[in-house]
Amino acid sequence: MDNSIPMQRVNTQEILDSDLCPPLEAAASLRDLSRMNRWFGGVATTRKLIERVAHSTGRKHFSLLEVAAGFGEVPNAAARHLARQGITLDITHLDRVPSHLLPGIRAVVADALALPFQDASFDLISCSLFAHHLEPDQLARFAAEALRVSRHAVLINDLIRHPLHLALVYAGFPLMRSYVSRFDGVASVRRAYVPEEMKRMLSACDRAASDRPQKIEISQHYLFRMGVIAWKSGATSSERVL
Repeated sequence: MDNSIPMQRVNTQEILDSDLCPPLEAAASLRDLSRMNRWFGGVATTRKLIERVAHSTGRKHFSLLEVAAGFGEVPNAAARHLARQGITLDITHLDRVPSHLLPGIRAVVADALALPFQDASFDLISCSLFAHHLEPDQLARFAAEALRVSRHAVLINDLIRHPLHLALVYAGFPLMRSYVSRFDGVASVRRAYVPEEMKRMLSACDRAASDRPQKIEISQHYLFRMGVIAWKSGATSSERVL
């Protein structure tokens, strides 16, 4: 994938982030997101990140906190695929907006930049399509906070900003049932980061040494998806950082 084509980042607030988003439209947009993640690489990216951690640590069971979880389709679907390999997940969902969380699941309503957990409460902290919502200083704060709460690593599954990616979003409008999804899909690509930016921001954590990533691995996946593993200090990693 060629990331050399310049495309300036434009930070436009997404409708789904707004407290004024109508509940029915929010639910429709979250269902759109669930489908897009299943069809176009979102679930596969998180699955591959967890497989990488399992291979590197030798562990087969992980407690996982999914931040900005929404309906939780990504970690739940990834867990079903991973179970076939003998890798199991104990998932807790976290979101700022209570109505985004499905009933009957283990869930917490909280701010991702101030996680209400003690140090090393979960093996993994994961998020999907959340990092691009944060400005660079916020992303560094989130990474530090997530590393504090994790035992092994922070997993970031997000978009890559690219003109071709933007064109694909426009082409995919017929697949989106909510006008919120169409507006937010364009805004998401425009405000997304590229791998070089992501690595630079995650390396800028200004917290204590234990809350800084020991290593950062960045991989590129199907249809302009970026996978990031920020390893907790002392965690096992057998491959070099990218």
